[in-house]
Amino acid sequence: MADIGRTHDIGRAQDTGRTHDTARPHDTIRVAVIGASGYTGGEVIRLLLEHPHVELAFLSAERAAGAAIGSVHPWLRNHPKAGGLKFRPLAELAEIDPVDVAFGCLPTGALPERLPLIASQAKRVLNLGGDFRLRAEDEVRTHYPRTAEHPPLEDFAYYVPELSTEVPDGRFVNLPGCMAVTTIYALYPLFAGAEPLAADKVVVDAKTGSTGGGRGGNEPPAERTGNFRVHKLYGHRHAPEVRQAIADFTGAAVDLRFSTHSLDVARGILVTAYAELRDGVTSLDVKRAYAKAYVGKPFVRVRPAPRAPQDFPMLKAVVGSNVAEVAIAVQGGQVVAVAALDNLIKGAAGQAVQAMNLISGFPETAGLPTTAVSP
Repeated sequence: MADIGRTHDIGRAQDTGRTHDTARPHDTIRVAVIGASGYTGGEVIRLLLEHPHVELAFLSAERAAGAAIGSVHPWLRNHPKAGGLKFRPLAELAEIDPVDVAFGCLPTGALPERLPLIASQAKRVLNLGGDFRLRAEDEVRTHYPRTAEHPPLEDFAYYVPELSTEVPDGRFVNLPGCMAVTTIYALYPLFAGAEPLAADKVVVDAKTGSTGGGRGGNEPPAERTGNFRVHKLYGHRHAPEVRQAIADFTGAAVDLRFSTHSLDVARGILVTAYAELRDGVTSLDVKRAYAKAYVGKPFVRVRPAPRAPQDFPMLKAVVGSNVAEVAIAVQGGQVVAVAALDNLIKGAAGQAVQAMNLISGFPETAGLPTTAVSP
């Protein structure tokens, strides 16, 4: 049995443009979506309905068992394949032929005790929840107590497609949290070089839309609409994830101050990160570091030389797409990094499909949108 919350060592980042060799380019794989009635599960279904190499073999939802997907996700009901897809209880997964990939879209805490059944029927498990992101046992007990009670059967690889050293070979993969990965994209280039460009102390302000709380959120729309408020100033579970990932990808131990706020929007995350540059580091050094970090990465776009407000990352440029935008501004010895993405796509479902593509040997961009939906 693996150690509590343990993940594979992901090391310093390098080019991941290659694909894994586990599948021929035009194979079709069978996929299950576990916890398919939530917002993230719905987005996984939506993306996979358009994927050229995927057959949706099983969709689990306990309370919606027997219902057509269009009755739970009305935005999917007009797809020509939607009429033939219904939700089933998770227990029925044991009755079908094993699938190639199972996407775990259950609320955080629900997967660990259900993992044995899922693992017995899936060649790979890609978890979108936070259950197996952290390695430190004290952090796991604090932020993911159900994981501490039900340790994983095997190690989970923590995987960020643009930054992880290798495509995971193991059966179990955990994708990053939405606000965590937005922050990681913003900070990574500052610490990725042989010598860090910034001092260790970093302040991050992360703002997120209401879907970040899942479909079971209990904040009435009347209280969210027209409001902008604090979500969590200290103790957010994505903070140790960011520290762990930056250390693994770059070797730097950042002193992170991480606060989150709730936006009056359905989806989207905007992160603003503040740091002091080390002596002798110039604006050109920083610009070159960001350009180098994401060259050849189709889903992370660095905004070059932004001047006007709309030149910087913003929600209307990314919501509806699998793209994260990143930009920086330098003044004197200070740097501000900004990143934006769609929390349900690049922060969750799209990131997972991107990982599936790379693991399965498909083109990295297959089935994934690069343009936003606006106005």
